[in-house]
This record gives sequence, C-alpha cells and structure tokens, in this order.
Amino acid sequence: MLFPTLDFAIFFVPVLVLVWTVGQASNEWRKIILLIASWVFYGVWDWRFVALLIASAAINWGIAARIHARLERDASAQPWLAIGVAANLFILGSFKYYGFFLTELAGVLARLGWDRDLPVIEVILPVGISFFTFQGMSYLIDIARRQTKPASFLDITLLMSFFPHLVAGPIVRASHLVPQFQSVPRLTRGMVATALILITWGLFKKTVVASELSVALVDKAFFDPAAQTGFDLLAGAYGYAVQIYCDFSAYSDMAIGLAALLGYRFPRNFDQPYRATSLQDFWRRWHISLSSWLRDYLYISLGGSRGSLWFICRNLGVTMLLGGLWHGAKWTFLIWGALHGGVLAMERIWREWRPPGWPTLPTPLAVLLIFHVVVAGWIFFRAETLAGALGYFEQLWAFRPGVALASPLLVGLIGLGLAIHFTPPTLLPVLARRVAAWPAPVLGLAVGLAILLIDAMRFEGVAAFIYYQF
Repeated sequence: MLFPTLDFAIFFVPVLVLVWTVGQASNEWRKIILLIASWVFYGVWDWRFVALLIASAAINWGIAARIHARLERDASAQPWLAIGVAANLFILGSFKYYGFFLTELAGVLARLGWDRDLPVIEVILPVGISFFTFQGMSYLIDIARRQTKPASFLDITLLMSFFPHLVAGPIVRASHLVPQFQSVPRLTRGMVATALILITWGLFKKTVVASELSVALVDKAFFDPAAQTGFDLLAGAYGYAVQIYCDFSAYSDMAIGLAALLGYRFPRNFDQPYRATSLQDFWRRWHISLSSWLRDYLYISLGGSRGSLWFICRNLGVTMLLGGLWHGAKWTFLIWGALHGGVLAMERIWREWRPPGWPTLPTPLAVLLIFHVVVAGWIFFRAETLAGALGYFEQLWAFRPGVALASPLLVGLIGLGLAIHFTPPTLLPVLARRVAAWPAPVLGLAVGLAILLIDAMRFEGVAAFIYYQF
C-alpha cells in the first residue's frame, strides 16, 4: 500500500478516527490500534512478512534488555551488542544480499574453473527491511552507549512497525519516538495545517513532478542511452536528479504529515541538498536520517575523525561503500558509494593540506561543482548495470546532436522541480500559520480541491491535462 493512492486514503481515515476517539481514553489502546493498523498496512503487500516485523522487534527488545542488565552490573555489554547487530545484519543480508553474493560467488568459481550449480533460492525482498533493521541496530547501540533506556515490547514493536515511516523512512530513532509513544499526544490546529500542507505538497512532488519525469524522460533515457541524443541524455541526468529528490522528499513530507495528524513529530529529512557547497555539506542535507545514522553508528564506530588523515579517509570510504550497498545489491550502488567516499576523502585532504591564504571557490561555483558531482553519481545510482552507466557516460561524451525526448514541458518540469527544491524553508511555517486560521470547512475544501487537481494530472498525465485545459 502506497501513500499517494485511494487505497491508503480508505485505510488511513478510519485509523485516524479510531486513534483520536478510542486512543484518547487510553494511551495503551492508542498504541495497540496503531500497531494493528501498521500490520494491516504492511500485510496488504504480503502478510507473511508481518511475522518478520514482529520477530525483528522481539529480538531487539530481548537483546536490549540483556544489554541494559549487563550495564546495570557494570559488566561489558559488547557480547550482547555484537549478537544483536549480527542478528539484524543476518535478517537484512538473508533477504537483500543473498542472491547478489551467490551470483558473484558463482562467477568467481567459474573463472577459477570450478563451475558449479549453486543452490539459488528466489528470495522476496520485504518492503522497508533496510529501514526497520537500521532502527533496530540504532536502538541497541543507543542502549549500549547509555543514550536511551529500554522500552516496553509494545513501544519497540510499534517503533519498528509504525506505518508512516515503515516503507521509505525517515529512520526515526527510539530516543526520538519512544518518549512520544509514552505520553498522550495532542493535536493542534497548527499541527493539522502543517500536516495537510506537507501531505498535499508531497503528493504534488511525487505524482506530478517525479512520476512524469520518470515515465516520460528518465526511464527512456536510461533504457537505451545509445539511441538518445546528447541533449536528451543530459536532460535525463538532470531530470533524474530532480526526480529522485522529489520522490524521496515527497515520501518524507507525507510521512511527517501523516505522523503529525496522529500526534507525533518526525524530524526533517531533506534541507535543500542541491545548494550544498561541498559533498560533506550535501550529506548534511540529503536524507538526513540516513546520513546521520551512517555518521553516528558506522563512521564513528570505525573511529570517526580520530587518528591519522589516512585513517579518516579510510573510514569515509568504508562508510560510503556500505551506504551504497545499503541501497541495494548491485555494483552500481557500490560504485556510487565509492565515488562519494572518494570525493569526501579528497575534500578532507584538501582541508588539511590547503596552503594558508589559498582562495576558496565562490559559493555559486562551489554549488554548481558539487551539484554536477552528485548528478554524475546519480547516473551510476539509476543505471541497471555498470555497463549501462558507463554507456550513458560514453554517449554523453559523444554528444550526438538533436532533441527527441526533452520536450519544453519536460524541461519546464525539471525547472519546476529545482524551483521546488530551492523554495525557502521558512515558507512552510508562515503558510501553516495562515492556513491554521482558516475555518475548518474552508481548509477541508481547499485540500480536497488541491488533491483532486493533483490526481487529475496524475491520471491524465501533465501534458494531457494542460492540453485539455487550455
């Protein structure tokens, strides 16, 4: 079940009503309702994996209790922490990386002359497994670092199953969300206004900008780069940069808005990443819950910025390689991670070795440079194979003249997506305060009309909608 669908609306409205009627009398019943709703949300895709959600929560809850008990006795909690992290990685690896590593192993054996038929099992990848396993690991590590305390089984199960962030994040940590579960939330007009604006805004970014660019431009450009002109490939690369931002940030916006309607606050997940002046700055702005997770639980665990410059660069490289692998079991993701890790290391070396008084790039040039480094990485990220990514770069370099895909409408959508990206972050609070003052019927009518308009564009396509209107 996806957010921008009628099925989700039919699911969410009764849940919202139940939470604010039954849930007001008892916080425990409120959490039970949310937990059952989350299992229904997840089970619509495949009921078999609801058991995996419950088992993962039970493992993390039980091991967290053992870690805390060891700490209370001033004993080392490292053995139990290692077991807990290994259990989460086993769950993630079994489903997400089994086929990849088995295929690569078969290739290595074949090159060595040991060609064997390995027992390949078709493994269905559970939706959101990367997010809920990362949440489980962060919970255990925070317990071991004494940064949070163990929570009840109900709270931890709800943390890992909570449907607003289950499928596409953000990765909300136990220290942020569990305390909210432990008290009865309040819903203000300001929260409702902000939530409705975020949901409508996210719906627009996802269904109009991202989906239209994906279907009409990006998918065609990456399907067969050799058949496209240089300008179409350039538009495809820029279009994908806009598409992936609008796609990911839209889901975060909708998740934050849905959680707010239920009375909970999620942290902001995107902060105008394409205005970054360095790749380090980019990762402070892009998918903030993931980048901060990689920093706090992987980079720092490897040693962080302590030690020699070589040691720091190694930590950056390993962190980004594993960050690339987290996105999927493909060589293109590893290359994407290696590119980011390499540039982050070069930035670190430059900061250490830059001659005193050496001028820095003007901000507009730095933003332009980092944007194109990121776009180059997105080509590897989007391509289905490494050969496909290299072929894309080869055809870009050849730059065959002509235009076939990049219509004025699609170029305009790229511009619209960038304009959305550079919208001042102060605009939302100002708009929310004004909308909160509207009478409830007016607010409901405005949101309804906006969603109907977005759905009309979504089902007809932006080009068809504009044509039939004008």
